[in-house]
Parts: sequence; structure tokens; C-alpha cells
Amino acid sequence: MAKILVTGSTGFIGKRLVYQLLEQGHEVYALSRIRGIEPKIAGRSRLHVIFGDLRDLAGMEPIPEDIEAAYYLVHSMASVVDNLLEEERKTAQNFVSLIEKTGCKQSIYLGGIIEDDIHLSPHLRSRLAVEEVLKNSKVNATILRASIIIGSGSASFEIIRDLVEKLPVMTTPRWIHSRCHPIGVRDVLFYLTGVLLNPLCYGKTFDIGGPEEMSFKEALQRYAKLRKLKRLILDIPLLTPRLSSYWLVLVTSVPFSICKHLVESMRQNTRKLNTSIDAVLPHVCISYEEAIRLAFQKIAQNEVVSTWADAWDLKTVNADTENFIRVPQEGCFKEVRTVKIKVPIEEVQRRIWSIGGAQGWYSMNWTWKVRGLIDQLIGGKGLNRGRRDPHKLVVGDAVDFWRVILADEKKRHLILYAEMKLPGEAWLEFQIDETAKTLKQTATFRPKGVWGRIYWYVSFVFHLIIFKNMAKAIAT
Repeated sequence: MAKILVTGSTGFIGKRLVYQLLEQGHEVYALSRIRGIEPKIAGRSRLHVIFGDLRDLAGMEPIPEDIEAAYYLVHSMASVVDNLLEEERKTAQNFVSLIEKTGCKQSIYLGGIIEDDIHLSPHLRSRLAVEEVLKNSKVNATILRASIIIGSGSASFEIIRDLVEKLPVMTTPRWIHSRCHPIGVRDVLFYLTGVLLNPLCYGKTFDIGGPEEMSFKEALQRYAKLRKLKRLILDIPLLTPRLSSYWLVLVTSVPFSICKHLVESMRQNTRKLNTSIDAVLPHVCISYEEAIRLAFQKIAQNEVVSTWADAWDLKTVNADTENFIRVPQEGCFKEVRTVKIKVPIEEVQRRIWSIGGAQGWYSMNWTWKVRGLIDQLIGGKGLNRGRRDPHKLVVGDAVDFWRVILADEKKRHLILYAEMKLPGEAWLEFQIDETAKTLKQTATFRPKGVWGRIYWYVSFVFHLIIFKNMAKAIAT
């Protein structure tokens, strides 16, 4: 078995790829910007987490010189970047500079299908720039270009699901007629592992897609038929890509940054015209409907391994969750509630670990929804992204517009870090004292400048009522 480097290992595809490589017996070196995310999974002894940020190699932990292949799954879709092209090119060049110092035989990149390389959006142009950087390196590059990916937790699937499930009547822009070959996530993983250390794939570029070509409008209609929903789709060609992105943000769980990039991609056809992969790796991909059924099966069984929300949107280098776990004490406003527990402690912990998502926040849920909508409108995460699992939490999970940074079941201690748009930083903490039989709930806000303080005082009355009722509902 081989030693493999996986960058972007905490993302939607990266996390699933790490699991699959471990199942196949490989030794995996997962590059992560976030300390504290080390999954307890089968083959854990063969998983080595390397901390570092490819955007800035200062502080990067060393990569073993004897790695044999490296996956490049890094992108900036989760955040709004001023100069996307240069940012992506620089990050790819840093990746190449690292693997060229090792015995790496192959780099593998997953990008998007590009039919027309003349009228490219900034997003697709940046993807093409990454391909060029990898192809010009000393290491053999294998490029996989995918059409829209369908699977539990994928951004494309979430957009399709939210549009059809929530809107009986849809007004859609011009890109609704773009053609694509939707592909199931399990087939993407088949190709990603199939090309690994395969000499026939060195220096090659392949398109990967499902067995059926369709328009995005057909994708919506076929989803509706599968779910036995009647939906009317009206075309409005005047909607611009930016307006389309804002429209998707209001309806779906996907944030503006990702919607913007996906809309730019959807404006162009992503058909699998290059079929050379079929001769190298013969494989029958599952149908579009089967991919949807499998996605719902994973959701129903609470077996969603990863989602688009797993990617942290951090501006810092080598972010360390330990910095956040120590909730600051100085220069902060705090709203502390200590409530006597009047139900079994296990039930209180279950309620805490189930917070957010479909369960809600136990107090005045409508106010949380209003805050989530405001957050979306100003470019934040909003509440729509929900949770990966309705009852389980691990470090790194997204919970609406919060991020789990500590989930200690033995000590009955949970800390959430706010990823909403704020003039400062916020933490929400739950601690159960078994001896005293009390729940301590602490909301901490560290303001940034005058506006941060104004924000706290303006929202103080709401916080007073909401947090008081939430603690009481959880503990009694």
C-alpha cells in the first residue's frame, strides 16, 4: 500500500476520500489548517494529520519525503476572495513546491468540466490556472474534471433539494438550460482512487460525469418527479448571475460565496465530452435518480460523512481550535445562566447535543430564524445549513451559523464558535455539573470597536429573554 498526501482533507470530497483510502489500506497524510479535527475511524493508526496552510507555508509542518502521490482538493469557494485567480494560482504553486521536494510520483486534482475556455468566469478561470500549475510541475499530474456532483452534503444537491422542496413555483434564470452530466459522489470517489498511481493516467486530463446528459431544469423536474412533487418552473432570462446568487441564498442552505461560484459554473455546459477515462477505467456510473435515492438514504440513516459546510472559512494561518476552546475572559461581555436540572442528566446532555438544525434552539425559534435571514442577506452563513447529524456532534461540525470547537461527552461540555457576521467574536458554552445537578450556559461576546459594543447593547434585551428561556427549556 502507498503513502498518500491529501490536501483539503476536511472538505466535502476530501474527508470522504481519506476514509476510502484508509479502507483500501493506504497510509494517509491529511493536510489540515485546523487543529483538533482528528476523526476516530477505522484505520486511524494509518492516518497522520499534518497542520499547515498552503496559502502561506510559514509554519507548515513537514511532509514526509517518501509520499508516493498527492491529492490537491483545495479551493476558495467557501469564502469571497478579492483576486480569486491569483489566490488559487499561488496556493497551487505552494503545493507544487512542497511535493517536488519529495519522491511524489503523481498529483491528482479534481476540478470542473470546462467546455469553452474563452468565455470563462473568474471561478472557472482560476480552476484552469490550477490545472496549468500542476501540469507544469516536475510531478506527473492527473486532472479530473467533474460535472455537478450529487450526494448527501454536496452543495449542488442541497441547491436542487431546497429549490424543489421549498418552492411550488420557481422563477429561474437563463442558466437553467445549461447542459450537464450529473455524477454521484460515490462515482467521483471511484475515479479519484482509480487513477491513483496508475501510469496510464499520468499527464492526462479526463472528464467524469454520470450516464445521462440533461439540463439543470430537467434535473429539477426529475428530482420533483422522484419525490412525487408537482412543480412549475418559469424562465426569467433577465436575472443576472449576481441576482441569481442572492436568490439562491434566500431559498437554499448554501452561502453566497458558494452560490456565486456555482452559478458562474452553471452558466456554461458541463457535459462529459472527453470520454477517454472510459478506456482506462471502465465503469458504469449510477443514474441521477439513484444518486438522489442514495443521498436520502444516507440522510435518513444519519450517515452523512461530510458536507459542503465542513470547510472552515478562516482568515488566519494554521488555525488552532485550542485558541478558541479557551473562551476569553478579558474585554468580553457575558450572559451567564445557571439552572437547576430537573430531568435526568442524560436527557439534558441529549438536548444540548441535539441543538440547532431541525430541533431548533429551544426558545423563540422565530427570532433565530430572523437573525439567520439577516445573516444571509449580509453574506453570512445563516441557519439553513443545519447539522450533519441530528444527535451527534464532533469538533468541526457546523450547527447552523455556529461551529463546534469542543464536544466532550465525558465531561458534558460543549462549546460553539459563531460564524455569523458580527462586529466581534462570539461563543456559546454549555457545561453540566453532575455533583450540583446544574446546567451552566454562557454566551460570550468579544466586541470589535465601537460598533461591537453598540451591537451588544442593542441586542441585550433579546439575549436576556432568549438565553434565559433556552437554558430553562434544556434543563427542566
